[in-house]
Amino acid sequence: MRRIVIFGATSAIAQAVARLFAADGARLFLVARNAERLDAVAADLRARGAGTVATATADLADEGAHAALVAQAEAALEGLDAALIAHGTLGDQSRSESDADAALAELRNNFLSPASILTHLANRMAAQGHGTIAVIGSVAGDRGRMSNYVYGSAKGGLRVFVQGLRHRLGKSGVSVVLVQPGFVDTPMTAGVANRGGPLWAKPERVARDIRRAMDRGGPAILYTPWFWSPIMTVVRNLPDAVFRRTKM
Repeated sequence: MRRIVIFGATSAIAQAVARLFAADGARLFLVARNAERLDAVAADLRARGAGTVATATADLADEGAHAALVAQAEAALEGLDAALIAHGTLGDQSRSESDADAALAELRNNFLSPASILTHLANRMAAQGHGTIAVIGSVAGDRGRMSNYVYGSAKGGLRVFVQGLRHRLGKSGVSVVLVQPGFVDTPMTAGVANRGGPLWAKPERVARDIRRAMDRGGPAILYTPWFWSPIMTVVRNLPDAVFRRTKM
């Protein structure tokens, strides 16, 4: 029976992943900011067959709380086999361009906070010699674009951090997977214009890919759905002279 901690457990993608693990009887520890929503998610997972479900309410922007949360999860589950870091924000790019505090908050929520949790999890799992950590990034982190470069730079920093962490942990028995979703139909993307179409995926589709990657301990970078890998290969390799003429 696997023991899994999920940070940002009330997000749409995290809930979809948790339901897959619950159906197999996994023991879960859920962390999120909204206590009422967290209780509802926990009740749903118990009904779906989770072995146990414990919860903690926390603002994950508070890096000082992360060590205690990881320790609490480990104690509640009597060990940790896997973790999913799924929290983050999709702030207003225009506001971040004119308001440095808003830009810094976006960087903290999407890079500094996940990096802090990753560090605490990695150290504990390396000491025990096994474990899998998955963290949700974004294709926005593959190349800076005018439409979302503040959010994208946070996810780009997370990408490099995870690559280095995976390299560091290569011989420790701990796997680290960076999940790179494209457009996903969730409450977080509700304000995005022109939603829908073949490039948009449901959380359940993304969750199945994440579950598979967590079971296998890889790949190092998971593009989901799969077609985002060739798309972002093209975007990353566009010559700068061409790229600057686009409106991405």
